[in-house]
Amino acid sequence: MPYDTAPHLPQLASLIASAKKAGADAADAILVKSTSLSAILRLDQTERVERSESADLGLRVFVGRRMAIVSSADQGQPALDAMVERAVAMARAVPEDPYAGLAEPEDIVGEVPAIDLVDEEEPSAEVLIARARDAEQAALAVPGVTNSEAADASWGRTEISLAGSNGFAGSYARTSSSIVASMVAGEGTGMETDYDFTSAVFAEDLEDAAKVGRGAGERAVARLNARKADTARIPVVFDPRVANSLLQHLTSAISGPAIARGTSFLKDRLGQNIFASGVSIIDDPHRPRGLRSKPFDAEGLANQRRAFIEDGRLTSWVMDLASARQLGLRSTGNAARGTSSPPRPSITNFYLEPGAASREDLIGAIDKGLYVTQMMGQGVNMVTGDYSRGASGFWIENGELTYPVNEVTVAGNLAEMFANLTPANDLSFHYGVDSPTVRIDGMTVAGK
Repeated sequence: MPYDTAPHLPQLASLIASAKKAGADAADAILVKSTSLSAILRLDQTERVERSESADLGLRVFVGRRMAIVSSADQGQPALDAMVERAVAMARAVPEDPYAGLAEPEDIVGEVPAIDLVDEEEPSAEVLIARARDAEQAALAVPGVTNSEAADASWGRTEISLAGSNGFAGSYARTSSSIVASMVAGEGTGMETDYDFTSAVFAEDLEDAAKVGRGAGERAVARLNARKADTARIPVVFDPRVANSLLQHLTSAISGPAIARGTSFLKDRLGQNIFASGVSIIDDPHRPRGLRSKPFDAEGLANQRRAFIEDGRLTSWVMDLASARQLGLRSTGNAARGTSSPPRPSITNFYLEPGAASREDLIGAIDKGLYVTQMMGQGVNMVTGDYSRGASGFWIENGELTYPVNEVTVAGNLAEMFANLTPANDLSFHYGVDSPTVRIDGMTVAGK
């Protein structure tokens, strides 16, 4: 791999050995090193160029089934010795957790897959400034755009090393690049703002900066002169940049801890159809150049491509070791963690597979409906599935987008929404959690 993180593993092994010598029965350690560079422009003036570098170390120790975690940015030997002492003392003082513990040695990943995750070229500040300038100039050239909030170009690299007393030792790195533009259209109380962006592991996969800028400007102008919609029960079409929020609600509902606590509206639906036939939702940690790809999970377990929804059927919960043990199941290799927190279940490159119909087909079959491009608020009850969020977008009349709409509420129940969801064929990967355009019939839109 271009960025060799393996040299950090002996440091982690030494820290684990010190913890065991101090009285820990088991331990693991994680080192996260990050470097980032960004440039922000507004009205062709460079407002800020920032570079940051950090290295954080986390130590997790077990005394029997008692667990404690200590983290530090100081990697000097006195600080490491103090980490070990504090961690072991804390573990002895906390209650037992019957589900805590490292993976069994026979369960840790064997051969670590190679994934294309590192762009070897680190851009200069001048390159980032040029990208941001191209985006802003293209946005300001859009008729109706009256001001710029900012254009931002950034790059980053993250290196992760993980080792445990169970014999696991592994490391990987991932880079990222992005361009963001946010524009203002209109004047006075009639002003509207919107944005566009592109992000990728490799800079060569970014969309053209000028295209991003034009997209931001055109989106802002399209929002001008918005109206309120009548209250009605109608089909709602979700733009891809808000449709992915439905997938995030799904991951919360099928997360192992929520199922173990009985706090999910899907807790009794494993093995059942919760989407229409033909709908599949995938988690793929090994996707080449994926924004959230990784070769193993945060507990040293193998991860793999998995259809959590296959032909409409819910096939599995999203689990780490602790939630799997609580449920009497095996981890799905979906653990994630920081340096100061225990592992938790988390998805990687999670996406709704595209359907057969085009976006135009989904909209064209609607007499009256709403096309949602932005959502506000967090009105989702994961226990009942009740859903109610503020939204804005465009009114659909006779199969066409007609005029912008704002200050409406879109409401329903996630169980019914999932069952009535139809995906379009326009999936593209921008976020890490990605969806094509989707249509959901029978939702309540509350307006004037």
